[in-house]
Amino acid sequence: MKKGYIQIYTGDGKGKTTASIGLAVRSVGAGMHVLISQFVKAIDTAELNILKNVDNITLKRYATSKKFSWDMDDDEKMQLTEEMKKQLHDTNECAQSGEYDLIVFDELLGAYHGGYITKNELLNLVANKPENCEYIITGRGAPDWLVEKADLVSSIEPVKHYMDAGIMARKGIEF
Repeated sequence: MKKGYIQIYTGDGKGKTTASIGLAVRSVGAGMHVLISQFVKAIDTAELNILKNVDNITLKRYATSKKFSWDMDDDEKMQLTEEMKKQLHDTNECAQSGEYDLIVFDELLGAYHGGYITKNELLNLVANKPENCEYIITGRGAPDWLVEKADLVSSIEPVKHYMDAGIMARKGIEF
């Protein structure tokens, strides 16, 4: 790839991770090498059963707690902060290696809004993106200063969701 761009999938709707994984699969189908780095996610999701066996896809997940952040105590939050900072550092090193054509920073915005990644760390990440690598950043609430740096921003907003009728997340559909 001669030039890679920065894409953001944001909004309160369902499908940001799904869209980024779809793009990752498309890229692998075109012979590209892909890194999917999932931030703040520790619970196994069904797509991992397939993706971990796909040539040219590398997965990184450093979060170890299966708790939601609002259920964590201060020590657990400190551990998650350390894990997220290490993951961002390691993923950035992978980007700089030139080994990957596309990198998905899944839920990086969740890590930012949770206070685990700083604004300066995000700014440095996008400022130092290798020219020939595509970045996909997902999560709710993309800040204006990051949207300004991106080349493509898609906002996924809910119109109707069965969760509002009491239907909870289903294996193979939501996780």
